Amino acid sequence: MVRELVHDPMLLGIKSRPAAKEDAAVARDLLDTLAAHRDTCVGMAANMIGRNVRIIAFNDSGKYTVMYNPEIIMKSAPYETEEGCLSLLGAPRKTTRYQTIRVKYQDGGFQWKTKSFSGFTAQIIQHETDHCDGILI
Repeated sequence: MVRELVHDPMLLGIKSRPAAKEDAAVARDLLDTLAAHRDTCVGMAANMIGRNVRIIAFNDSGKYTVMYNPEIIMKSAPYETEEGCLSLLGAPRKTTRYQTIRVKYQDGGFQWKTKSFSGFTAQIIQHETDHCDGILI
């Protein structure tokens, strides 16, 4: 189900609780909402649809991917960039990101995985993981 977006920085600034198997419906809603905004958005965190749980969804080179409980465990090659956010109104904001990251997360079957990402996909994951940590750009 496509959900309404949250724009309140106070709510978006709250750190998300860990996701559990019971949160699968949140992931489905997150994917539906991301797909509905595909023209203007490449990633979302569950708190952007009003669910304060550690789930992100993103477009990984044309394939939508969901991560439960993502944690960035390695990052290298910092660079400065500007990012916008569907939940935050106004102009893009400056931030530091990393060209390559390694992420520990749970997949849809709640199996732990570790995977490296680089480039724009890494940037998206960093942005959405920040949302889970209550960090707004």
